[in-house]
Amino acid sequence: MFDEKLFRETLDALLRDPEIRKMKQYHQHAGGNTYSHSLDVARTSMAIARRLPFHVKERDLARGAMLHDFYLYGTDDMPYTAYQHGRRHPQVSYENASRRFRLTATEKDIITSHMWPLTLTHMPRCRESVIVSLADKYCASREFILAFRRRARQFLTDRRR
Repeated sequence: MFDEKLFRETLDALLRDPEIRKMKQYHQHAGGNTYSHSLDVARTSMAIARRLPFHVKERDLARGAMLHDFYLYGTDDMPYTAYQHGRRHPQVSYENASRRFRLTATEKDIITSHMWPLTLTHMPRCRESVIVSLADKYCASREFILAFRRRARQFLTDRRR
């Protein structure tokens, strides 16, 4: 039911784009960057969608997942608080993505609603948006947990010295 080939071809085409590659330079979450995080969200979205008993738009899912954090600034040097970033970056990502790419209504919904319920006015309106939102929360949580474990191990190592 899920066309994995179409998903992967769509994702591969995006990954060749020079603006997408710039996402590698922007720090995000717990030591990663927006490129690796978005790629992880895209792959996790694919894994979720493959298991669902209904059809999803593979092309829109791949593009929306990869563009959901296309805000193009580092979270270390952002001009506002983490809470403000959480609420604002979906709109910034959408504006950047729409200047660079022709977006479908589904892709727009994925990008603008992926932080729901933090962004109360942008509730996911399609199944692809729900999938990316769940994948994003899962991936971000995993990144924070792994970073916490690294810091805890480092702390314990430093104390033993």
